[in-house]
Amino acid sequence: MASSLAGPVRVRFAPSPTGYLHVGGARTAIYNELLRASLGGAFVLRIEDTDRERSDPAMTRQIQQALEWLGVRWDEGPFLQSERLQRHRARVDELVEQGRAYACFCTPERLAPLRDAAVRAGRTFRYPRTCLELPAAEAARHRERGTPFVVRLRMPDAEVRFADLVRGEVAFAAEVLDDFVLLRSDGTPTYHLSVVVDDVDMGVSLVLRGEDHLSNTPKHLRLFEALGAPVPRFGHLPLILGADKKRLSKRTGATSVEEFRAQGILPEALYNYLALLGWSPGDDREILSREEMVAAFSVERLGGSASVFDVEKLLWMNGQYLWALPPDELRARLEPFLAEAGLAEYRGNPRLAAAAALHQVRARTLRELAAQLRPYFHDVAWDDEASRKYLAKEPRLPELLAELGRGYATAEPFAVELLEAALRQLAEQQGVKAGALIHPTRMALSGSTAGPPLFDLVALMGRETAVRRLAAYVEALRRL
Repeated sequence: MASSLAGPVRVRFAPSPTGYLHVGGARTAIYNELLRASLGGAFVLRIEDTDRERSDPAMTRQIQQALEWLGVRWDEGPFLQSERLQRHRARVDELVEQGRAYACFCTPERLAPLRDAAVRAGRTFRYPRTCLELPAAEAARHRERGTPFVVRLRMPDAEVRFADLVRGEVAFAAEVLDDFVLLRSDGTPTYHLSVVVDDVDMGVSLVLRGEDHLSNTPKHLRLFEALGAPVPRFGHLPLILGADKKRLSKRTGATSVEEFRAQGILPEALYNYLALLGWSPGDDREILSREEMVAAFSVERLGGSASVFDVEKLLWMNGQYLWALPPDELRARLEPFLAEAGLAEYRGNPRLAAAAALHQVRARTLRELAAQLRPYFHDVAWDDEASRKYLAKEPRLPELLAELGRGYATAEPFAVELLEAALRQLAEQQGVKAGALIHPTRMALSGSTAGPPLFDLVALMGRETAVRRLAAYVEALRRL
């Protein structure tokens, strides 16, 4: 379905460097990138770092690194909003000269009772425009005395209505809109001023952002008009919810791109998953390349309802991408997780590479895959509960496994076919099902009840390790 929007477009992603890149912000960046790639134009990255107390330069770097890791590509920037403060102030001066903005000398203490009264009455507080008609002479006296003041935009007394690209027609009544502050008493611009001036100067023609900004939009529309600038199209994306249907938070699991990266999620899988978390290509496809997403992307297919972040679905999707990695690529992606699994010294070991290929289709994350490789190089712990169940089904298990170990000690060659034949022959001779030996043997060697085909595992473990662990497990069974 083709988009009704005409290209090219200029879009932007403008995060605040007050923390790690949240998956909600990452999804917004992805949609802006897909929109630009679909329609042509430019994608601008702007860091909104004017909140001096909360902004952290380290987070500015982290946001860029997270976007680059995720595979989001921007065309211009990153621009730091803090480097444009003089420009923001200059535009305020123009608005004051034109009578579209005015100085307000009302103190917070003076306004507090009015604000409290509005709250008690269940009304939206609106600044009463005490200073709007302040005589010029009185305003001059305030300035001479050094009275602190803010600058407010003179909002038209009319409702604000606009066509949201995601939500449809949206309207805000005049009585809920007041003359909001553009410049604080310390001379710093507010978010509303900075974001609009920057969007004007950067030629942004379409703003796709989270719905938490929806209430800001009527202010921004009026400010665009006051500045005499073209008004962009706006679209507001719904929230991402956790499994509890509440706003996604750390309480319900990982929320930042960095956290998913540390868990061993592949960037292309996270990109794919987030793209589908509120957008559909119009068919049942779930695994899509970036090129396929670009070809199918349109704002008409963006959903207006909140999406639930399904961790299990992400893990499934990550498994699909993980399983498709070529061997060399798999080894490169896996390397950062080896140290955590105690395998750093085995980088480049042929057995490690072979084990990774064997377990590749059974892991959902790189971290999980690295952990599955540990038994090939380190001793394992056995599950006593599972072991007791094995014994309950076959009381002769210690003797049978001891015999299997003796057979494996002399098996030549130590290869899959012969290892399987030896176990099945022993089971037949002793009148037991092969499974009665297969499952305990897996436990003995890997400490797990599940994994790759047993005899591939045994062959890769090698004769010395397999025989030693079988003997140790026999002794452990006898102590149960």
